[in-house]
Amino acid sequence: MASGAVAPPPPPLAGGRRGFGGRGVLLRRRLAATPMKDEPVVSTNGGEEEMIAHSVNVARKASIPGVSSSLSNRTAVTPTPLHPAEPSDLRFNRLRPPTEKSDCKYTRYFGRYVAREAIVDEEYWIAAWLRAEDHYEDQSGDRYVESFKRKFASQEFHALKKRCSRQVGEKYTCFVAVKNDDVTRTVLNSVVGTVDLCVRHPLYGETYPAEPGNMPFYSRIYQPDQPKFGYLTNVCVAKYARRQGIASNMLLLAIDAARLDGAESIYIHVHKDNLPARRLYDHIGFKMVDMDGARQSSDLCLLSFSSNH
Repeated sequence: MASGAVAPPPPPLAGGRRGFGGRGVLLRRRLAATPMKDEPVVSTNGGEEEMIAHSVNVARKASIPGVSSSLSNRTAVTPTPLHPAEPSDLRFNRLRPPTEKSDCKYTRYFGRYVAREAIVDEEYWIAAWLRAEDHYEDQSGDRYVESFKRKFASQEFHALKKRCSRQVGEKYTCFVAVKNDDVTRTVLNSVVGTVDLCVRHPLYGETYPAEPGNMPFYSRIYQPDQPKFGYLTNVCVAKYARRQGIASNMLLLAIDAARLDGAESIYIHVHKDNLPARRLYDHIGFKMVDMDGARQSSDLCLLSFSSNH
């Protein structure tokens, strides 16, 4: 599960009851006649209508299918990134890139889907959004949960891109599960799952991977004489696409990729109360790490998968 700080809710707007008569009515009429900043503008080019979006926003009333059936308001999945100065190539009308023509080192076909590395920025964005949904899944009734998810997804998107581009001392890969059919789809309507893999040597003083968010500060020096290991995080599947083998096939692809990159063992943390996830990992072949030899918290347990399986 992804983790991150949650910003406090914004204060209520002052003067919420003003403007019901007099100049307020005139002001509302003027606003109604003015296009909203984030609304798409329809232009005509040679008789063909073209949708032009300002920055990377979409219309507040637009429907974004295929991201999650749990959303009652699907307008929040593509907000403007919080760090516009950082490079990105987000275009939310981008069509799904064909897997067979992409330069993917790792692919796994199963059923109507294919698991592979993320290729374009929109796939990284949907991976970040799925993690935001997973992080706030139990808070769907919160008044400000959509704002929290937008902020979480934007921060995770840029952090994920940075992790995957920085390959010094460790190799970080984001895998996605994508619909594999002959239908012309956008990227937003294609990605249904994600998982991250980090392959590296252990740090000095490190025996097992630390829990997410609890990386020790004592050292960032790797032990190149020690065997590499793989560490899996952020296993997420869209609600409407669950129970189709997506998570297990993404994990199997990530395990194969870790092996090819020289990892002798693969680790993953799981919440002790998450019984479906624990059954999934047990079915794949993960085993509980000795409680006396590994750092354990009250909520998470560490599982390992040996490359000898």
